Amino acid sequence: MREEVTFSRSAEAIMIPSGEKVLVPKGAQATITQSLGGTYTLITDRGLMVRVSGNEVEAIGKAPTEKADVAPADLTPEKLEEMVWEQLKTCFDPEIPVNIVDLGLVYLCEVQDADGGGRNIHVKMTLTAPGCGMGPVLASDVKMKLEALPGVKEANVEVVFDPVWDRSMMSEAARLQLGMMW
Repeated sequence: MREEVTFSRSAEAIMIPSGEKVLVPKGAQATITQSLGGTYTLITDRGLMVRVSGNEVEAIGKAPTEKADVAPADLTPEKLEEMVWEQLKTCFDPEIPVNIVDLGLVYLCEVQDADGGGRNIHVKMTLTAPGCGMGPVLASDVKMKLEALPGVKEANVEVVFDPVWDRSMMSEAARLQLGMMW
């Protein structure tokens, strides 16, 4: 699963768990520890744990994720809602190899008609730990991925802490994957 890479150019990354932006220099070596949903978690040769996503993944020799391609005539409200949930399942906590839906972090997802056409999406989600510095990064990832869907005008992602998340909110598949069956 681990892969050694060398940055072919400087790349913007997010430090884990603080959520701070950093610039990883060209020539830096790193080990990929997780690659899920088009994002990569790496440990650099300087010991930093970082997350690289979007077009920045090209710096480590990976291709950015392609956008969904659906003809407007085929985009029923039901199809869009299905695509939204599929897209949410491509969002991962950089330290936990389970998507945010199966972790039980998504509390609400509404697809609504937008003024002037298209659809708006409203998501309420939480974090596994309230003080996690990656909260804004995860919310931004969700927003970016949802707004990339055809027919979506705007996505509003709200991070909430009520109710407080606990392990019982995870799907059975997530608990099994993480060895937390009880």
